[in-house]
Amino acid sequence: MSQLVRLVECVPNFSEGRNIETIQKILVPFFMTTGVKLLDYSPDKDHNRTVVTIMGEPLSVKKAILEATGIAVQNIDLRNHRGAHPRMGAIDVVPFIPLQDYPMQEAIALARDTAQAMAEQYNLPVFLYEKAAAAPERENLANIRKGEFEGLGTKMLQPEWKPDFGPEQPHPSAGASAVGARMPLIAFNINLNTSNLDIANQIVRCIRHISGGLRYCKAMGVELKEKGMVQVSINMTDYTKTALYRVFEMVKFEARRYGVTIAGSEIIGLTPMEALLDAAVYYMQIENFSLKQVIENRMLE
Repeated sequence: MSQLVRLVECVPNFSEGRNIETIQKILVPFFMTTGVKLLDYSPDKDHNRTVVTIMGEPLSVKKAILEATGIAVQNIDLRNHRGAHPRMGAIDVVPFIPLQDYPMQEAIALARDTAQAMAEQYNLPVFLYEKAAAAPERENLANIRKGEFEGLGTKMLQPEWKPDFGPEQPHPSAGASAVGARMPLIAFNINLNTSNLDIANQIVRCIRHISGGLRYCKAMGVELKEKGMVQVSINMTDYTKTALYRVFEMVKFEARRYGVTIAGSEIIGLTPMEALLDAAVYYMQIENFSLKQVIENRMLE
């Protein structure tokens, strides 16, 4: 009987979305490491950020992440970096997501081992977050990243913001990184037919959980200069508890107050099929629908 292959997903975010040559260098370990499959990568010029999605055998994924970290540290200088997305590191965040029969506790252990190796090999401060966090106040990535690269030096002087691994001051050009373990997250962006960032920010305050909005919804307003519009940039941290269609409808409802319509939406990286099917069932009003009715899903049984 063949042994079951256990898999983990990883979605590293790199603070470079414009320099194609640098992005291609960073991607090499994900193409070349045995036991790792590159599923997707999404560079964004406005955010100046590239989101990569890989999956594979845990130790192989760790190896690829460490190689990519070295390339990012060598090629990304945050002293010259500008973009719409908050960031504190060249390799800004590295979440591990358990798949199949790989338990969360092992994903946490993998995250911590990888974080320690990143710190030791590249003299990089690393914070643990989400399920891997060593303290409750570090579970939320936004708390760790608050102040971004520019405020990191002052922040790290505070005893409560000593990194979990690595030096107690930022890397001069690569800042610091956050490594964690979490459930699947959906990066869901909604573009608005306006260039007024204040409108996007007002909508954000209505929908995000931290300011009294939807549970499992994180959001921020982003200016898309190349498109001449603004965006409500959303992270859905548990799509099974708060559906995509619910946040979409709430953004549409709030935008109507300002005479603004939705120009379109996008998903960055990969998403569980169930999240999109939930939206299809809602809008088409399909009764008693089941995942077993999806041909592709039955083929995998």
